[in-house]
Amino acid sequence: MSPAEPPTGLVVVDKPAGLTSHDVVARVRRLAGTRKVGHAGTLDPMATGVLVLGVGRATRLLGHVSGHDKEYEATVRLGATTVTDDAEGEVVATADASGLDLEAVRTAALPLVGEIDQVPSAVSAIKVDGRRAYARVRAGEEVDLPARRVTVERFDLLDLRPGEGSTVDVDARVTCSSGTYVRALARDLGASLGVGGHLTALRRTRVGGFGIDVARTLDQLAEELGVVSLEDAARLAFPSVDLDAEQARIVRHGRALTSYDLGARGPVAVFDPGGAFLALYEQRGADARSVAVFVG
Repeated sequence: MSPAEPPTGLVVVDKPAGLTSHDVVARVRRLAGTRKVGHAGTLDPMATGVLVLGVGRATRLLGHVSGHDKEYEATVRLGATTVTDDAEGEVVATADASGLDLEAVRTAALPLVGEIDQVPSAVSAIKVDGRRAYARVRAGEEVDLPARRVTVERFDLLDLRPGEGSTVDVDARVTCSSGTYVRALARDLGASLGVGGHLTALRRTRVGGFGIDVARTLDQLAEELGVVSLEDAARLAFPSVDLDAEQARIVRHGRALTSYDLGARGPVAVFDPGGAFLALYEQRGADARSVAVFVG
C-alpha cells in the first residue's frame, strides 16, 4: 500500500503559551507527514491564539495571508518598563502608576490609533545587517530600529485594575495592520503617561478571515488534523470571483484577463466553473493579472 498523500490546505492553530511559532510548525510537520509546512506571521512564545499554517501547495498562500489585518486581546502593565517590552524581559525602570484612571489612559492612547509611525520592539524578528534584532539584543548589542508606518484601527482600553506593587493592569482590544507590534503599543502607552509600560498577556483572536472560532489546539489536531482545503482557504482569505470556462483556460496559463474588472483591491481568488481554485489575480489598470497560479 502506498503512503497516504500529505494534505494540502491551511491549518488554523490555537497556539499555546510557551511554544515558538517554529515549534508549532515542527509539530504540524509530524502530524501532516510532510516538511512542507510554514506559518503566516510569528507569534511570540508568551502569546497564544491564532497561528495560520500552510501545508503543501497552500504554503504559497502564506505570504499573502500574513499581510492581512489582525486582532488581539492584550493586557498592558503600566508602571514598569522591561528590556523586551513584555513580561519575559528584565524590568529596567518602575514608577508609581496607582493614581491613573481609565479615562486618563484612554486619552493617552488616542495618538496611537490610526496611521502611525511605530518603532518596533528591539527584540523583534526584524533583521539588522543580516541578523535578527532579538539576537543582537541578547548578545548585549544596542539596537536602534527605524520607525515604520503601521495602521492601528482600534486600541480599545476596556478595564483597569491594580497590578503588582504600584502598577496597574489595563485590558485592551487591538485591531491593526500586519507589521504592528502590540508590545510597542504597550511601551508607547506607558511612555506617554510617564510611567512606562509593557505587555503581560497577548492573545491573537483573528488573522484576516480566520478567527479563533475555527482554530484548534495542538491536542485536537493530534486527534484529527483539521485542514482547511485550498478552495475554502482561498475563499475565506480573499475576495473571490467565479470565471467562465474560457476565462479559466486563460488563467490556467497564467495570462492576463484583458479588460476585466475584478471588483476588489489586492489579491483576488479566482475559481473555475466547477469551483476549483485556480489562482490569485490582482487589478492592474484595465486588466487582471496573475499574482500566483495554483494549477497547471
